[in-house]
Amino acid sequence: MGDAGLSFQRSPDATLVIRLAGPWRLEDGLPLTDAVERELGSAPRGVTFEAGDLGEWDSALLAFLVRLREHCTARRIPVDDGGLPAGVRKLLALAAAGAGDHTPRSPPPSWVARVGLVATALLAAFVGVLMFVGDVTLAFGRLVRGRARFRRSDLLMMIQQAGADALPIVTLISFLVGVILAFVGAVQLEQFGAAIYVANLVGIAMVREMGAMMTAIVMAGRTGAAYAAQLGSMKANQEIDALATMGISPLDFLVLPRMLALCLMMPLLCLYADFLGILGGAAIGIGMLHLSATLYFQQTFDAVQMSDLVGGLFKAAVYGVLIAIAGCLRGMQAGNSASAVGDATTSAVVTSIVWVISACGIFAVLFYVLGI
Repeated sequence: MGDAGLSFQRSPDATLVIRLAGPWRLEDGLPLTDAVERELGSAPRGVTFEAGDLGEWDSALLAFLVRLREHCTARRIPVDDGGLPAGVRKLLALAAAGAGDHTPRSPPPSWVARVGLVATALLAAFVGVLMFVGDVTLAFGRLVRGRARFRRSDLLMMIQQAGADALPIVTLISFLVGVILAFVGAVQLEQFGAAIYVANLVGIAMVREMGAMMTAIVMAGRTGAAYAAQLGSMKANQEIDALATMGISPLDFLVLPRMLALCLMMPLLCLYADFLGILGGAAIGIGMLHLSATLYFQQTFDAVQMSDLVGGLFKAAVYGVLIAIAGCLRGMQAGNSASAVGDATTSAVVTSIVWVISACGIFAVLFYVLGI
């Protein structure tokens, strides 16, 4: 089998000539490599090939030549594959290129490097938010001066989407929140014979905190996500670039109507949510605690102060600004693919809720310090 398929010859300059003959196929088996290793052990100056009598071949020949090249590389023996068929040389070059792609993995970064990377990413995100808020502020300045360019029909459509179209989900959530607050309060207050104060609990909680916050969370998942998806899709389709090319500010044309609509509708939705939450509490107070409707609502009106109502509406307006900024920011930062639009939508919801909850905590401390 060695003479038929594989033989060796030494040239006058001590170069090892490997002659390949006959069929080289997996089904026929491969010549033993012991003879090759013995020949390479005599340290030839180089290795060349003669394949004039080579018959049919497949990956068996390639596997043999790759192993031969590895042995020669280990012994630092140069290999000249000029005597091989052109197809074999191309496949060997492809195999060598593929082997060269496996670069060694770099060691994992230390904890100091990881902290630095996280800090750098947070700083870049913070700077991006500040720059966007600054651009939006300048856009509002152009709006006040009457220089902002957007379609009034877009503003009316955004107001409808952020207002009237959101009433069903706000109605359901607000009523259920009022029911839950009243039920939890009733279970505890009945132990002390103070069931009438369920009206105080529900009224103050809804007007001061829960009405604005629950409305904001609902709008973050509904409207903020829609803003991010709409702007992200427009960026992926290069519509935003087209507006900038025509000399129209995307902030004026796209962001301002959305922010105005949400800022205008959030206080109204909050007021509506307060009313529905109080009705939900009344349903428990009247149906479970057997309180009269007149007594329940009179107790509510006595407990809730005007400062509570104004404070809740102010919080709702601020929450609307935060939701609009988060949704539009993530939409404008989205990539140019469908998956990037989905990521921007998810990020907008998460960012909005985090900002709303953080602002709620800040307002709670601030109002306590101011005595409101």
